[in-house]
Amino acid sequence: MKRGTTLFLKLALIIMGIPVLALGIYGFFDLSNNPANPEYAHILYPIVIGMYLSVLPYFGALFQSYKLLTYIDKNKAFSLISVTALKKIKYCGIIFSVFYILVIPFVYMVAEIDDAPGLIIVGMVPIFGGLVIAVFAAVLQRLLQEAIYIKSENELTV
Repeated sequence: MKRGTTLFLKLALIIMGIPVLALGIYGFFDLSNNPANPEYAHILYPIVIGMYLSVLPYFGALFQSYKLLTYIDKNKAFSLISVTALKKIKYCGIIFSVFYILVIPFVYMVAEIDDAPGLIIVGMVPIFGGLVIAVFAAVLQRLLQEAIYIKSENELTV
């Protein structure tokens, strides 16, 4: 495959990472200068900590996706390193969802105090987003393993 055919997707990954990084840095400094309402602090800070921790698997998945696109550029798409990258993306999606599952009880408490039941649904969106990514990566991983197996069987056939 020509080098650069995946350039658009690599650029999309970078564009997906820049706003998260910028909002994380801005939010950190804004939160340190304007601390949360003391009545809500015991509820809001675990949510913020969970959100900041979820950035790690998010960037891990972006990095593994970038590596996967690099493997495709180097004609190594049907190799075990691509399967490994998809496995890591799957784990990142699961870890991302777990962080938000741990945060949901605090979102529920905020929703009860503010009388905003829609907040719980908004809080569940990242959980399902991470799980969709994990399931999609697992399906692609399985398909790629089967394709590698078929390819190796065909190479052994005379």
